[in-house]
Amino acid sequence: MLLVLDVGNTNTVLGVFAPADPLERGENADAKASRHKLIANWRVATIATQTVDEYGVLFRNLFAMAGLEAKAIHGIIISSVVPPLDATLRGVCLQYFSTKPLFVEPGIKTGMPVLYENPAEVGADRIVNGVAAFEKYGGPCIVVDFGTATTFDCVSAKGEYQGGVICPGIGISADALFARTARLPRVAIRKPPRIIGSTTVGSLQSGLYYGYLGLVDGILELLLREMGEGTHVVATGGLASLIGKGSKYIQQVDDFLTLEGLRIIWNRNKPVEPSREFAATAESPSPPRAPHRPSTGKVRSR
Repeated sequence: MLLVLDVGNTNTVLGVFAPADPLERGENADAKASRHKLIANWRVATIATQTVDEYGVLFRNLFAMAGLEAKAIHGIIISSVVPPLDATLRGVCLQYFSTKPLFVEPGIKTGMPVLYENPAEVGADRIVNGVAAFEKYGGPCIVVDFGTATTFDCVSAKGEYQGGVICPGIGISADALFARTARLPRVAIRKPPRIIGSTTVGSLQSGLYYGYLGLVDGILELLLREMGEGTHVVATGGLASLIGKGSKYIQQVDDFLTLEGLRIIWNRNKPVEPSREFAATAESPSPPRAPHRPSTGKVRSR
């Protein structure tokens, strides 16, 4: 099984992929087992001060509640935008899963050219999202990821990562409003029943929801003009469902897009396993040959 981790500034999302049953896929049992299905996923708070043991116990408890064995994990891939946590997570993987993790970072095979002026500046999660969206929906496409920041990532028809837009997430906007005003209460972010609020709470919810929806659709309108017709728009992240349902341009909400992208990149980087015939030959050396004796020119009778 494969463990994938998407480490964001606010939340860390974990997923476990297991090989899909060949009969369930309608494939021959000897077909290349490159297809996996997501069998478990969790969302936990990202806490940079937690230790290896604290994260290890948390992850093992999540596995236990899902009826999964940590020893069944044979591969781990991590996308992280919180560098101080990288060493901690590496320690968790080695100590609690006995597996060295693969980090999405410059140098690994993604199958996607990056057209940024400095490719090292692009967040790992943005590349992962682009890879998954192009693989699943084709190009050109735009991925809107509603995280701590909201990102718009553009992929060309050729599968090239072109760049995009970064803006404050709706949660950051709400926090700034509550922190800078003395009499406005903190409210849940949700779609209000009507645009004109008749209470303070209703007015705040209307402003947050419709204001952010206008920001998202305004940016998408400009991006679609530049990218052309036939561009597919997919949303992911914590509030993708909330905003995606009201957007004029978001065509698909894919909650597990980033996890799927991590699985795809893992498959593009994992070592090639030897075939059964080769492995059997390597494990069973041929018997030693008899020493060579020069011919005497005589024919030996039976």
